[in-house]
Amino acid sequence: MTGIQGVLNGNFNLLEKIKVSPLSRAYTFSDSVYEVIPFFNNNFIAFNDHIKRLKKSCDSLSININLEEVKLEILELFDRKDFFDGYIYYQISRGVDEIRSHMHDDNIRSERFGYIKDHNFETQHLSVMIFDDLRWGRCDIKTTSLLGNVQTMNEARKNGCDEIIMHKDNILTEAGASNIFFVIDNRVFTPSLSNNILPGITRQLLIEIMHENSIELSEGKFNISELKKSSCIWLCSSTKGLAPVCEIKNLDVELDVDNKVFLKCKNLFASRFLSRS
Repeated sequence: MTGIQGVLNGNFNLLEKIKVSPLSRAYTFSDSVYEVIPFFNNNFIAFNDHIKRLKKSCDSLSININLEEVKLEILELFDRKDFFDGYIYYQISRGVDEIRSHMHDDNIRSERFGYIKDHNFETQHLSVMIFDDLRWGRCDIKTTSLLGNVQTMNEARKNGCDEIIMHKDNILTEAGASNIFFVIDNRVFTPSLSNNILPGITRQLLIEIMHENSIELSEGKFNISELKKSSCIWLCSSTKGLAPVCEIKNLDVELDVDNKVFLKCKNLFASRFLSRS
């Protein structure tokens, strides 16, 4: 891809011209965090929530940042675009080592990298597979350490799938790059937050909308057997919005992508965040 605007440590340039040191701890240790901040019709979706989560991720790993500097870079990227719908990817690593070392220098300076990309927010129908959750124990921190996600998502891709749904010892956690919701008897269920689940911004926004509109919702621990009882399953994220699952290739379940509860949630979310009016 060419012509994509990017930034590295305050220096703005085309993405293909940005060069990162091989001794960046993002490269050698995945010692870094990130956010994907969407915008639609030239308006950010939950900008402050994404910034707060980015700060929380940095604090959780003791990565020092200047939050005002970060926000200014993100807003400068936003001002450089020539399209109305898209997202900003923004990553902060602990910094660049003099030589690779597990133990970093206490005075290391954090490294900031980001780019802005156009994106189509049209609803996707997803084919998925169920996999064991292979990830590390702090998935509530939005780090770039995503090898468990990458491994299983690419295994699913070989089988013609778009996403995965993960579980630990039969307890549902989340999808490879999304949160999970499902419907049983017109009631919506979603796994409650834990160290195994990222607190998704779209998840948070959707739950607030559901409460406002008296849509029945249960958060808790749910297993694969309960997922098999679902009439509808959808995944949500900053770039997917609400995307219904049309099939789970390795699970016997019949799913309705036009389920009335899902459509109500989807339309309520779209009218608030994905409307041209």
